[in-house]
Amino acid sequence: MTTLFTPHELAAYERDGYFLARSLFDADEMARLLEYAQADPSLSASAYGRKDATGQETKLALWNSVGDNLYSMFARCRRIVDRMEQMLGGEVYLYHMKMMLKEPRVGGAWEWHQDYGYWYNNGCLYPLLASCLIAVTPSNRENGCLQVIPGSHHLGRIDHIKAGDQTGADMERVAALLERTPLAYIEAQPGDALFFHSNLLHRSDQNRSEHPRWSLICCYNARRNDPYKESRHPRYTPLEKADDDAIENWRPAPV
Repeated sequence: MTTLFTPHELAAYERDGYFLARSLFDADEMARLLEYAQADPSLSASAYGRKDATGQETKLALWNSVGDNLYSMFARCRRIVDRMEQMLGGEVYLYHMKMMLKEPRVGGAWEWHQDYGYWYNNGCLYPLLASCLIAVTPSNRENGCLQVIPGSHHLGRIDHIKAGDQTGADMERVAALLERTPLAYIEAQPGDALFFHSNLLHRSDQNRSEHPRWSLICCYNARRNDPYKESRHPRYTPLEKADDDAIENWRPAPV
């Protein structure tokens, strides 16, 4: 499988601030990830909640480095990392990865925000960061799929303020932008992967369905954008890429 964007795909990313790569991972890989996550005691133990402005909660578990787990095999996969290096113009490292767990009927919303809206405060001088969101379960409007404003990364970073437990973008500016640019709903099937710029405005609704929306989000920073100060996310650490068969061949470390 190719590990790079075509020129057309890369141009679409640069224009819109995102690109949805359909079926980047196959059904067997995704079934393995879902089964692993559902049975992983460390996931449930480390997951914590973030409330939206109405008090509804979404859970997430976050890791700042790769480890001996299946999540890390995805984060190291060339299918993601090689594309990230195309997007960011050089070597990248893992900034962090997280499992987002938006549960049926109770999963909260995420307010409009840019990831660089708060990563800026971590000492990253430039918005040379991007993320890859992998749908672990189906994602649709009913269960609160991601919404984005195409081209909004061209705004640059805008002001962010607290909204519930989250940090949200200046809604006066977001409202003005939405009068000019309609939002897009990113509906996805397991294995679809959304690559998006750190200044892309995005949000999601509460999960009002009977089905969970789980996703694995791998975030990367350019090596040349190494933060100038310590923060909750790491400075540059070399990332060893994993070949395509790494997910299939991965086995838990013996206890």
